[in-house]
Amino acid sequence: MTFLRAASGTRGALHHLMGGVLVLGLALLTAACAPTTVASKGGEDAYTASDTPPLRKRAANRLQLAALYFQDDKARFAMDEVKQAIAIDPEWYEPYWMRGLIQMQLNDLPAAEVSYRKALSINPDSADLKHNYAVLLCKMQRYGEGLALFNVVLATPTYTQRVKTLAERGACQLANKQIPQAEASYMQAVELEPTNPVVSFKLAQLLYGDKDDKRAQFYVRTINNSDKATAESLWLGIRIEHRLGNVESMEQLGAQLRKRFAESREAMAFERGAFDE
Repeated sequence: MTFLRAASGTRGALHHLMGGVLVLGLALLTAACAPTTVASKGGEDAYTASDTPPLRKRAANRLQLAALYFQDDKARFAMDEVKQAIAIDPEWYEPYWMRGLIQMQLNDLPAAEVSYRKALSINPDSADLKHNYAVLLCKMQRYGEGLALFNVVLATPTYTQRVKTLAERGACQLANKQIPQAEASYMQAVELEPTNPVVSFKLAQLLYGDKDDKRAQFYVRTINNSDKATAESLWLGIRIEHRLGNVESMEQLGAQLRKRFAESREAMAFERGAFDE
């Protein structure tokens, strides 16, 4: 399975840090169904996972069911479970967050924004939630707002998913035709996690598009010389070697592509010699 296909899937993307943002958000929600510390409704105390109120536990069960449905691409069933979670515990932010993820998958972007805003009104300090909202803003072509929010997330001292956010910021900058800024974001992500194949691929792809072939070659080789090579990374490597005139390297990569991904569209493009596709 290629990087981009894995990122847009459900189950597979849960195993990749820079996979599709919808499912990464889902993974965060699923992991967080039992909050570690949440203010009580009365505001006097705080409770931990060991003394989560019954209503929150019931809502969490519904949210976990929603997550399972969402992973199986059953968005409508997932939405039904989210609605029940909200009905049970309307003061919990995570069902609204999950609702926003589902609405994004259904391409109902205005509704997703309403859901994210509601979640943020309950928990304005969640950097992960802000990350997902920033992705939504960029998808709505509100690039300035999205990029500003990504920067807020990255400035959060306790935030641990910086590679994910840098990669999404790079994608947003690229969509906004800010090529040097996108390259800088991807470079920061690669520096933080040099073995991450998704960000290495995105950087190599950007550099190839900018005709910076030698640097693109370096980053795609970090993938293709490992066990993380995919049809997409091999095909990008082939096109780079072709443009550099390295016939032997191109044929070696082509042999790998034929052997490992014979039925892929990339292998078919290679057989046609469609290097500019």
